[in-house]
Amino acid sequence: MALSKETQNADGLLFLTPEYNRSVPGALKNAIDVGSRPYGENSWDGKPAAIVSVSIGAISGFGANHHLRLSLTFINVPTMAQPEAYIGGGADLFDENGKLINDSTKDFLKSFMESFEKWVHTIASE
Repeated sequence: MALSKETQNADGLLFLTPEYNRSVPGALKNAIDVGSRPYGENSWDGKPAAIVSVSIGAISGFGANHHLRLSLTFINVPTMAQPEAYIGGGADLFDENGKLINDSTKDFLKSFMESFEKWVHTIASE
């Protein structure tokens, strides 16, 4: 399967997810489940990951972020603990062309990605 092959070749996994009813979208959960099968052939195994969740509300995708962390723990994906990335008010952060226009969010995401790069190198060197 293409997903499993791509996952196996990845140095790290960056999950960006909206929040749907305090959890992740069904398609994301299904992809995680499919990539972890058949038993003994978990393509996610040991891959360092980070999560960015977003919602239109003030809770900022907290539920999606933590539900995803639970699933990733079960399939042995070491997920970066800090910094956490919860992006609230997502609809107001982009212009009509989809360009991120909020400078503080840009700065935060730049710092987050720098931390993720260090996380991937840390796990890869173990």
